[in-house]
Formats: sequence, C-alpha cells, structure tokens
Amino acid sequence: MSEEKTVRAALIIIGNEILSGRTQDANLQHLAKELNSVGVRLSEARVIADDEAMIIGTVNEMRAAYDYVFTTGGIGPTHDDITAECVAKAFGLPLIRNAEAVALMKAHYERTGRELNEARLRMANTPEGAALVKNPISTAPGFRVENVYVLAGVPMVMQAMLENLKPELIGGKTMLSRAVASYIGEGNMAAGLSALQDKYGALDIGSYPFYKAGNRFGTTIVLRHTDADLLESALQEVAALMTSLGGEPEFQDMSDG
Repeated sequence: MSEEKTVRAALIIIGNEILSGRTQDANLQHLAKELNSVGVRLSEARVIADDEAMIIGTVNEMRAAYDYVFTTGGIGPTHDDITAECVAKAFGLPLIRNAEAVALMKAHYERTGRELNEARLRMANTPEGAALVKNPISTAPGFRVENVYVLAGVPMVMQAMLENLKPELIGGKTMLSRAVASYIGEGNMAAGLSALQDKYGALDIGSYPFYKAGNRFGTTIVLRHTDADLLESALQEVAALMTSLGGEPEFQDMSDG
C-alpha cells in the first residue's frame, strides 16, 4: 500500500508594516493550526514587502512548489494595497471589477448607511475568473485563482475567510504531536536523540531547551507524525532515555499539529 501524499501549503505575508515592526503578524499560527485540522501541512512562510515584482515572483515560485498558497494583506482600499493586481499579473490575467463582489459590497454599505466610494470599490477588484472567498465580517471578499487564496491581513477577517474556504481544501492525514520534558540539559541528550532520529527517520523530533527559576535547566522533546502508534513508541523511548540520564520524564498535553 503506497504512503498517503503529504499535502503542503505555503503562506505569503504581505506588508511593509509587518517588516517595519509596526504591526505584529497574528495570522501564521492560526493558519497553521487550521490547515493541520484538515490534513494540510504549512511547510513555508515568508514575509515580503508591498513590492510588485517581489509579490509576483513569490506567488509564482510558491504556487509551482506547493499544493496550496495563501496570501494575507494588501487587499484593502488604499494605494499601497496592491496584492490583487499583483496576483492577476502573476497569472497573466486582467484585473477586473468583479460584479459579484460589487453587489455584495453595495448591499452591505446600503445596510450600514455608509458611502461605497471608489476607494472602497477597489476591494472588489479581482483577477478575471477568480472565485470569491466570502467575508462575513466586513463583506469585502478575498478570492482564489487556481491554488492561490488571497485573504485579508486583519486577523479577525482573515480567520472568518479561512473558515469559509476550509471545506474546499483536500488534505491528507492530520499531523499529531506528542511531548515529554525533563530537567536534563539538551547537550546531555544529544547523542541519544540522534540515535532515535536515525531509528525513527519518518518522525519530526524537535529538541527545545527551557529555563526555570532556581537555575533549573531542562529540555522538552516534541515528536510529530501522522501515525499515533509510531508516535507513542518513540515517545516512550525518549522517556526511557531521559530516565537513563537521571531525569524524571513529564509528559505534556499538546493539541494535535
């Protein structure tokens, strides 16, 4: 029986405000967890500027390399919101005023009694043929072209858009995580961990040192795989390694992913 294909995704975070430090990204962690819940593994993320050539090049590079690509940011009403036109250029498509998006926005602005001016109508621009991604928060939609999903940068809006598009995503098995910690220095465990990684080559085994008050140094070992039985076997061997080095293993609860 052939091994199930790993479905991989990438995230492109677009915005000068992220790179300047003025705004802290809050979308990557949420996206990674939600994708894993449907069997899609976030394998790469990049933060790039509001630069046309950079956006076009990054979109084209990533859409060729991954099953799904998500972008966040740059689809608002101002002059520096250039993501939609850049994605259109990446696919060689004209940028149009999407009639379906306009109708949604007109209805929304009539209900709220606000003006739907030309700046706000820019948020109805999409590449020709794009499918809309609904936005139940502020109505102005995201969109999809082939395997590229263009989402808002505002976390609340991005999360609502993602919830609407998740049923479209076709994933593989969900990634599971298990963890065990002990007050043992990372260097003391290195040789044993290396041997375990060789034995369990399919597992992602991560080592994370920590420090607690009272000069207490320790290490948390996190194991990730889609096979729960394999994870449990490896976890018990890590715990045995800790015990052999004089430590007391402490198993930690972790959300899958």
